[in-house]
Amino acid sequence: MQWIYLILAAILEVTWAVAMKYSEGFTVIIPSIITVIGYIASAVFLSLALKHLSLGTAYAMWTGFGIVGTSVLGVFLFGEKLSVPQIICIVLIVIGITGLKLLSKE
Repeated sequence: MQWIYLILAAILEVTWAVAMKYSEGFTVIIPSIITVIGYIASAVFLSLALKHLSLGTAYAMWTGFGIVGTSVLGVFLFGEKLSVPQIICIVLIVIGITGLKLLSKE
C-alpha cells in the first residue's frame, strides 16, 4: 500500500505543479485552488508512504517522478523544448527511480 501512496503523492505533485503554471501567478481561481489542494494532498500521501518507506528512498522517488512528469507535461501542454542533455538527464532520473524501487527492501 505504501507504494500506491507514493505514486498518488507523485501524481498529485505533478498535478499541482501544472495547475500552478495555469494559475498565472495565482490570478486564475480554479487552477489556483487545484494547486493548493493538490499540494496538500500530495504531502498527505507522501506522509502516509513515509510510515513504511525510508525517507531517502521515498523522497527521491517522489521528487524524481515530479521532475519527469512535469518535464514531459511541459513539452506537451506548454510547448517547452528539451535539449538532448536534458533528455539524457531525465532518462537517468527514470533509471534512478527504477533502481530505487528494484533495490528497495520495503
